[in-house]
Amino acid sequence: MKKTLFTLAILLVLSLTVDAQANKITGVWITASDSSSVEIVKHTNGKYIGNINWLMEPLNEQGKPKVDKENPDPDKRDKKILGLKILRAFEYNKKKDRWEDGTIYDPDNGKTYSAYAWFENGNEDVLYIKGYVLGMKFLGRETTWKRKK
Repeated sequence: MKKTLFTLAILLVLSLTVDAQANKITGVWITASDSSSVEIVKHTNGKYIGNINWLMEPLNEQGKPKVDKENPDPDKRDKKILGLKILRAFEYNKKKDRWEDGTIYDPDNGKTYSAYAWFENGNEDVLYIKGYVLGMKFLGRETTWKRKK
């Protein structure tokens, strides 16, 4: 009985540690251009998503909210950029200590890329994200976001 309780306690501590590691990605991030920020949260399905929650210039030249005019789906071109979900379905890979199998959407060109994200050298205030195409990680673009303090 004591061994069973001890084993259960160890498993609980290990699962909480992995969850804490996985949740390091959550928070508000200033994008590389400093013109927007994205809030990353853990979705109810356990995957990580991110929505644009601030724009330096939220209005277009006509004084109206900026919209997703480059979206390839004509039905979505009137959707506001502010609040737009640009990160989807990232899952934490504890072996590689990174978030994988997600996508990142670029509203500037209307394209969605496969993506993964990670931290380097223990610095949890700089998030590296790499978007790529055709499953070829070497065919892609890397960006860095800074955690909003």
